[in-house]
Amino acid sequence: MDLARGLAVLGMYAAHVGPNPDAGGVIGFVMEVTHGRSSALFAFLAGFSILLITGRRVPKTGRAGRQARVKILIRAGILLVVGTALTASGTKVEVILAYYGLYFLMALPLARLRAGTLAVLAAVSAVVLPQIVFAVIATDSGWTAAVNRFDPLAWLSGRGDPSSSNDGLVGLLLNGSYPALCWLPFVLAGMAVARLDLSATVIRARLAMLGIGLAVLGYGGSALALHFASGVAARPGIMYAPWWSDLAEDPSGWRYQLVAMPHSETTLSIIANTGVALTVLVACLAACAGSEQFQRLATPLIAVGSMSLTAYVFHVLAIAVLGFDVLPADSLPVLLGLSAIIMMFAYCWTRFFRRGPLEWVLYRATSVADRVR
Repeated sequence: MDLARGLAVLGMYAAHVGPNPDAGGVIGFVMEVTHGRSSALFAFLAGFSILLITGRRVPKTGRAGRQARVKILIRAGILLVVGTALTASGTKVEVILAYYGLYFLMALPLARLRAGTLAVLAAVSAVVLPQIVFAVIATDSGWTAAVNRFDPLAWLSGRGDPSSSNDGLVGLLLNGSYPALCWLPFVLAGMAVARLDLSATVIRARLAMLGIGLAVLGYGGSALALHFASGVAARPGIMYAPWWSDLAEDPSGWRYQLVAMPHSETTLSIIANTGVALTVLVACLAACAGSEQFQRLATPLIAVGSMSLTAYVFHVLAIAVLGFDVLPADSLPVLLGLSAIIMMFAYCWTRFFRRGPLEWVLYRATSVADRVR
């Protein structure tokens, strides 16, 4: 899991500071793969993390269960605060942490459900919630700005101009960069997978087939639907295909619901990116279980995943210090440099400490939950 989380974090590094996918070629394609899909993997693993705290195979009950729920609540609150603070700093990064905290709050009541029930909820929410979000946004005649005027999160993230903020409560739920109502299916899918016996080869094989099938269904279904939909113009090549790339122009009207491009928040994009996230996780499980040599070689990346909050905040602060006004920053040297720095730091830190710096702060903050009776 730490390997998958490390890939997600470095994928977001690539999406923010790496070369622009518009450059084309192999590097452009690899950069496009990171856009949207890395953050979806991060959200998928959030669901896994919730069950690691509340009980992965069997939910914790009694006092242990109450303590676990309080720990989730504290973590969610801290992530909301840290995410809002980073957004208020003026960084050009669309910070996911406040949304991440909201994902924890929304998913917590469902943490005791079985894998099958969670999988059904993930599927239903992937179909229903995006339609609700699009319908609500389509009727926005200024009510979101009116709500933001009374929202302290919007005041803080908008630095005194709440009307311009998409990171208040309305933005976190509906029209921000990672709206919770559209990203909750990723979290629920991660929770469903966490309930399973992932040490079983047959389970991993079935999950791999499911992941590939979902990716094909999402991207292939979008490509097929757009092919038969009239009035959808696209530049030639996969790098400009609205079923794959965020370089594509958004189709107008109802046709937008047929795309699967990153951050489109459509049902097909959620299905496709869930498939990608599931496939990556299964590949990481198989690679680490199948080869100790691979696991040793991947240790720096695994170390990054073990302190993903520290690694994520580091790159946001680095982008702010470097003063990039446009993202992606289109700089391969900066991407390689930041990636090398965080891997070396994480590798050295984990030689001496069990938790990353910010992870230790979270641990200490949540330790008050141990007093719950």
